Amino acid sequence: MEIKRNGAQPSNKGPLDWFTGTVRIDPLFPARDPARVSGAYVTFEPGARTAWHTHPLGQVLVVTAGCGWVQCWNGPVEEIRPGDVIWTAPGERHWHGAKATTAMTPIAIQEALDGKTVDWMEKVSGEQYGR
Repeated sequence: MEIKRNGAQPSNKGPLDWFTGTVRIDPLFPARDPARVSGAYVTFEPGARTAWHTHPLGQVLVVTAGCGWVQCWNGPVEEIRPGDVIWTAPGERHWHGAKATTAMTPIAIQEALDGKTVDWMEKVSGEQYGR
């Protein structure tokens, strides 16, 4: 058994290639062989969001704070709030982030396939975000 104490793992800034706005990633647990599941808190400041992306084995988001939006390709923008659980199927193109005036934090949980948990694509345009 291993216990990771709160504050023992450093926070990271969300890379500009993958995110728009200010995003902080706080690792919770890495995938450890033979397991493939990892998790992190991802805090999106108001207006911050991911780029379009997919997950080879899907993703679960559990919203813990704030209010945000999530959208699948060609689908409606959906509001998400604390306690909401979002399942994104393997290969489903989507984005998620904070609303324009409110921060949002989910726990993001995903499995790795051949060491990869995400495939990043182009950034979400202002027009797509502002719908």
